[in-house]
Amino acid sequence: MYPLIEIKTIPIEIEMKTTNAKLEYTRGIAEMEVSRDKGGLSIKSRPIRVNIDTFEARNSLSPTLARSIRQQAERGVQSAYEATATYAQQGQLLLKTKIGQELVSQFGADAQTKDLMTNVGIDFLPKGGANISWDLGEMNIRYDMDKLNFDWKFGTGDYQFTPGDIQISVTQRPDVVIKYVGGLIYVPPSADPNHESIDVKA
Repeated sequence: MYPLIEIKTIPIEIEMKTTNAKLEYTRGIAEMEVSRDKGGLSIKSRPIRVNIDTFEARNSLSPTLARSIRQQAERGVQSAYEATATYAQQGQLLLKTKIGQELVSQFGADAQTKDLMTNVGIDFLPKGGANISWDLGEMNIRYDMDKLNFDWKFGTGDYQFTPGDIQISVTQRPDVVIKYVGGLIYVPPSADPNHESIDVKA
């Protein structure tokens, strides 16, 4: 006889993938920015300045109303003083005159009286000249050189850690395959066309 059943087992298949842990270091990057500030040349010049003040000269020719009133008042006071002095001097001469002496000779002998007789009111105009002053000239020169600005930027290093990994996958599940390898079974066995009877002798 031969076996009628064939049993076959299929084992489990497991696939395992591992990833090693790793530590990565990234270096910092240094950057430099250069900027430029432009300089320049500036020249500031102020020429000499002449100041001419002709106020007094113009007032001596054509005085203002206030100045004219003040001058006339001063002249009146001065004339009153001079007239008072003249009359006082003439009175002194009259007191000194002797009988029979002419007054004209007395007046003529006095130098101050001669000046009064020769004063005819002549004056020179303008009485005052122009007042001239000046401010000195000035020149300022300023030069600024170009400037270079350096800006450094340093990046710090970075550590990156990647942990290990294990991946397990089942590619084939376990199984049991039972296969019947025999022929047909007839019930009753005598129905089998290839049945052979067995003689049993007592």
